[in-house]
Amino acid sequence: MVRLASLEDVERLYAAHGGLTYGEGVTQMEHAAQCAALAQAEGAPASLVAAALLHDVGHLLTANEHAADAGLDERHEITGAQALKGLFGEAVRTPIALHVAAKRYLCFAEPGYFEALSPASVKSLALQGGPFDAGQAAAFERRPYWREAAALRRWDDLGKREDISGGTVADYESLLRGLLE
Repeated sequence: MVRLASLEDVERLYAAHGGLTYGEGVTQMEHAAQCAALAQAEGAPASLVAAALLHDVGHLLTANEHAADAGLDERHEITGAQALKGLFGEAVRTPIALHVAAKRYLCFAEPGYFEALSPASVKSLALQGGPFDAGQAAAFERRPYWREAAALRRWDDLGKREDISGGTVADYESLLRGLLE
């Protein structure tokens, strides 16, 4: 398992792999920055802005742009949350770890949510187990940070616009430094 030991490690990872695309028309860096900007615009706490920024860091650790095309679920949410252990606390890591489950939850709990997913998100949803059933949804609602994960998921869905620039990881350095363990 890869551990990111410093913010510099995170910045190097985004510098090396943030230009990757993943079927959405934007790069990983652009997607991350858009999600963080959306979280900030809604007045989210710093921990959730950081989670929005870093939620797909697991994709960068595997650096496989075509995993979904190959029928693979790399469990990037778990990989990313584990890689950030030691840098950030649960308020950052748990929403990251749960953002895929949040998509599955919202597909069950919110009418119209599934229909609004991008084609790439629909494809990855199938690899991730599909929408939750009632029992899975109830269990998800008992998890700490489930509401934060659902909010993160909504920003994840919206942070894929080719006409919006959200910046870079460096733009959030001071926010991230304030959250270091």
